[in-house]
Amino acid sequence: MEDTGTILIVEDDERLGELLDEYLRCQGFTTAREGDGQRAAERILAESPTAVILDLMLPRMNGLDVLRAVRARYAGAVLVLTANKTDIDQVVGLELGADDYVTKPVEPRLLLARLRNLLRRLAPRPALGRDERVAVGALTVDRKTREARYDGALVELTGVEFGLLWALASRAGEVVSRDELYTDVLGARYDGLDRGVDIHLSRVRKKLADRGFDPGEIKSIRGAGYLLAKR
Repeated sequence: MEDTGTILIVEDDERLGELLDEYLRCQGFTTAREGDGQRAAERILAESPTAVILDLMLPRMNGLDVLRAVRARYAGAVLVLTANKTDIDQVVGLELGADDYVTKPVEPRLLLARLRNLLRRLAPRPALGRDERVAVGALTVDRKTREARYDGALVELTGVEFGLLWALASRAGEVVSRDELYTDVLGARYDGLDRGVDIHLSRVRKKLADRGFDPGEIKSIRGAGYLLAKR
């Protein structure tokens, strides 16, 4: 299997942590484990793992606080584990910068599929020609380097946020359906209820606005999807 770096499993349930650790190692991943929230935040910033599988119920610092502490300085993928069957934890986690979530009890094959999808989004791509870089007014999005800039200033995006912006920028002036965004970027089917794309794009808007971009240029088209206005 291609080198995917280290996957840090942050889970205080020793049995579940061991299960995920063994399962991912059998799939060819290099893993590390941590059961304490505060130490997890320190390790994420010090070790910069490729991806983090993050439980929300942790001792000393819960998973949401870990996200708050690391997200501004950690660019890897974060997959949240939540036992909450409602959407509260999922929504808050996504707003704080999680890339995706899986509810407990964890189905290892589903977690593996979500993790592999996130890692594909983070992987550098070979040059494919002129469509690897697009410009929409002062906004430039480069898929090869996975960088977005507005008026020359770098916009720090997570892997999923970049994927969504690329999907819209590469088709500026067209409506991109939610189904397409879920399939192409999140690697999942849109069930008509999930708010993941909306939350991720609200973060993209905010980060672009911080650089001077008019967030209204990313338009939600009721019943259809999203559109990045073409200038």
